[in-house]
Amino acid sequence: MNAEMTPLPYRVVDRRQETVDTATLLLEPVGDSLRQWTPGQFTMVYAFGVGEIPVSISGGSGRLIQHTVREVGAVSQAICRAPIGAVLGLRGPYGCGWPSLPPEGDVTDGRSVGGSEIIVMAGGIGLAPLRPTVLAGLARPERLTVLIGARTPADLIFTPEHEQWRAAGARVLITVDRAVAGWTGRVGVVTTLLAGLSLVDTTAATAYVCGPEIMMRRSTQALLDVGVPTERIWVSLERNMRCGIGLCGHCQLGPVLVCRDGPVVDATTATPLVLRKEL
Repeated sequence: MNAEMTPLPYRVVDRRQETVDTATLLLEPVGDSLRQWTPGQFTMVYAFGVGEIPVSISGGSGRLIQHTVREVGAVSQAICRAPIGAVLGLRGPYGCGWPSLPPEGDVTDGRSVGGSEIIVMAGGIGLAPLRPTVLAGLARPERLTVLIGARTPADLIFTPEHEQWRAAGARVLITVDRAVAGWTGRVGVVTTLLAGLSLVDTTAATAYVCGPEIMMRRSTQALLDVGVPTERIWVSLERNMRCGIGLCGHCQLGPVLVCRDGPVVDATTATPLVLRKEL
């Protein structure tokens, strides 16, 4: 078998239930480990005897890797429900990840000048592949804005970390589509969080966006409306992936093979593709 297609065994060493249908698994290699990953990449995760799916990397360090998985089918359910001690197969990492955070530049009165504002916009499970970028951005928290949207409060993930990010100095705003009893936060789509934000220089800001396709389209437009250039807006595409290495063609989106040329692309590339319904 092609070594590139052979999964390496990884054992679940920790498990955190994020929502009723979403869990974060911490995995360590049983033997050999995958090559080093970068934020925004994914691995192909194999539930033995069930099947294989692509899953974004939501964290990890050294030989450890984290995956946050939502149950949407038989394979994702088997992975999501894997208990501590279970062994899964991983191969990768694959794809193009998020670009590096902008250089620090000069700082005046605790805020950056000359651009390097970092804007993270996440919808639902889309926060998972953005989490490593958020954690990296905490090295410069005064310039980090994290905008999070979910269908309901019960669908928010990484909720114990939101306050930690705020405590580190980042600006973290959260909204939900539908409120429930006891919810005192904002209600509305994630793009509404951009309204009234005090941003230093949007023409030099860098935005990282991930979520449902309609959310990414509307977020891209909202960012353009406040002055963020198209080439500085990055989105993570999602398509059905089978091989992960650009051979099978299942993830083709126009001229783009998402597993090879993405999943992260700039909005200049993504916009004409996701606006065409037949693709």
